[in-house]
Amino acid sequence: MVDYLYLGIYNLFAFILQILPQRIMIKLMKFISWFIYTISKKHQKIINRNLEIAFGDKLSKREKKEYGISAFMNLLDTTLGIIRRDSMHKSEVIENITFEGEEIVKRYQNEGKKIIFITGHQGNWELLSQAIAIKFDFTVVGVGRKLDSDLMDKILKKNRERFNVEMVYKKGAMKGTIKALGQNKAVGILVDQAIRPNQSIEVDFFGHPATHTPLASILSRKFAIDLIPAFISTENYKKYHIKIYEPIKTRKTEHQEEDLKHLTQAQANVMQTAIEAHPKEWFWMHKRWKNTIPNIYNKAKL
Repeated sequence: MVDYLYLGIYNLFAFILQILPQRIMIKLMKFISWFIYTISKKHQKIINRNLEIAFGDKLSKREKKEYGISAFMNLLDTTLGIIRRDSMHKSEVIENITFEGEEIVKRYQNEGKKIIFITGHQGNWELLSQAIAIKFDFTVVGVGRKLDSDLMDKILKKNRERFNVEMVYKKGAMKGTIKALGQNKAVGILVDQAIRPNQSIEVDFFGHPATHTPLASILSRKFAIDLIPAFISTENYKKYHIKIYEPIKTRKTEHQEEDLKHLTQAQANVMQTAIEAHPKEWFWMHKRWKNTIPNIYNKAKL
């Protein structure tokens, strides 16, 4: 029953997206984002705490509110974008996207090298993976969490695969990504979420310790694959820009722990750089530092 409720909501938004002009839809999305931010005091506190960790006292109360509303707007844009693209052709998906640094990926393609992309919950990350897969004409295998609804997970899987994006679930991420690389598919890994301490590598993130997934680092070191950072941004939710950064070179010495630490810190650094370039587009409502700064979110009385 719940599955079909989700399906009904999905179809409702699909209908709304078809009948409303884009400019009206964007205004509606902004209103919904403002409304969710306003009524969710819990998320307001998490967002404010994260902004204080990242920027200290540099932001005014008004700016924090703008960042918070924008974080929900990006999440909504990411979610509704999946539905919108369900009826689009590949050429339509990338017609309003510009690329910076595309020569980096093409160089790796021409040299026949395997590719691992790293990114985060910055901007419309679902569009990022699909746009890259279409632009460079290869399959991108991402790592993610299976949806609670089997029906909606199948719909999302079908939507992604139309644009050459496949998924492996976190539980079998290592095995799945190794298989994908063996099939000459590109791998895409989101690296900005809090990870359990016993499954993570600790990094410096905005001047504070944070846990970080070691998956990309392990794959890079084991198979001698460079890591290519890629992030997406937008000014108006109509046109998007994908920036591909200089690769993080693989590293393998006799000191495995130091190698993995070096590779993982490099990922955290580029993630921070991308957030600082477009700070309103990150997922600020996530408890990023919950495992390394004791009681930081409890102090907000959540």
